[in-house]
Amino acid sequence: MGRSINFPFYARRALWIFIAWMVLSNLIFYYDYITLINHRALDSTYDFRSAYTAYLIVALCASTVGGIFTVNLMEYWLRRYAFWQALLLIIIVYTGVALAIGTLGSLYLTGADLDLPMFHPEVMEEHLFFFREAVFLKNYFVWLIIVVVTLIILMVNDKYGPGVFPDYLKGKYFHPKRERRIFMFADIKDATTIAENLGEEKYFNFLKDFFKHIAPAILATKGEVYQYVGDEIVVSWKMKKGLDKGNAIACFFKMRELLQKKSDYYAKRYNAHPHFKAGYHYGAVMTGEIGQIKRDIAFSGDVLNTTARIEAKCNELGVDILASSEFSTINIKLPSNITKEDLGPHQLKGKAEPVSLVTFRNEN
Repeated sequence: MGRSINFPFYARRALWIFIAWMVLSNLIFYYDYITLINHRALDSTYDFRSAYTAYLIVALCASTVGGIFTVNLMEYWLRRYAFWQALLLIIIVYTGVALAIGTLGSLYLTGADLDLPMFHPEVMEEHLFFFREAVFLKNYFVWLIIVVVTLIILMVNDKYGPGVFPDYLKGKYFHPKRERRIFMFADIKDATTIAENLGEEKYFNFLKDFFKHIAPAILATKGEVYQYVGDEIVVSWKMKKGLDKGNAIACFFKMRELLQKKSDYYAKRYNAHPHFKAGYHYGAVMTGEIGQIKRDIAFSGDVLNTTARIEAKCNELGVDILASSEFSTINIKLPSNITKEDLGPHQLKGKAEPVSLVTFRNEN
């Protein structure tokens, strides 16, 4: 299930990289072409159609391989290895891909110039000179920069989370703005006991695995990770996205299903399973960029405090998911087989008036 949930996200990302790189490829080609014309550097032997077709072959291969495979592999290395090790691997793989793709374009162009098939011995011998030409070296370094910039953008997008980075680029939250959002506070049950049994280092890896394994559920339901605080994660939804198909509530059950599928992994590696509880509420918050030394996008409002208090009530009421009755009565379509159960009003810490609460159950 994890892979199927991840697929749309990576497919969309690969498509955007493909489109962006194809656009950049055409801009680079036409810039070079116009520059050569302005400097009267083209002679009568220049064949625009052959040159453009060769460049298009290179662009299609680079955009396809880069968008679908190479960039994801490079991003994985940046997460797994020290930066200098990842950078070395990236340069090695990039060079290999550049040589392979450059060879295709060179063979096509040389074959067209000599009016011979691409893999004719004479073409094979002649095309080797292509790698000594300035145009190859220029394209090598230009595309190395494009690859690195793409990776930086992906890393920054990971920092803010899908859906947040575009808003940050547009300056949407440069000035604080008021908006309504749904919040989910979720943390691991019996975390203190698990931490004591595992020790600091192993417990840290336990948390890393927990957050990694629930991530596909958050992506699939269009949630935005606001904070990781110890063993707790705070996820928010813009109202439309959270209500659509019951995404906000569905997130909890998808998270639980994903962790259940990993039960053997947790039992073998940690001899513990990350059971978790969650609280939901919605309301108005002020959203904006905050911080001087380290900038971030922050939310401010009573809804966050109330959601935290609702989540803290789970143990007392013996349930894994709680929400305010106010949240449950807005225009939300529950996922199939999910039913709501009213629990009545309860006093929350720091709240003057009791808050009516509900829980949700999966009838499967």
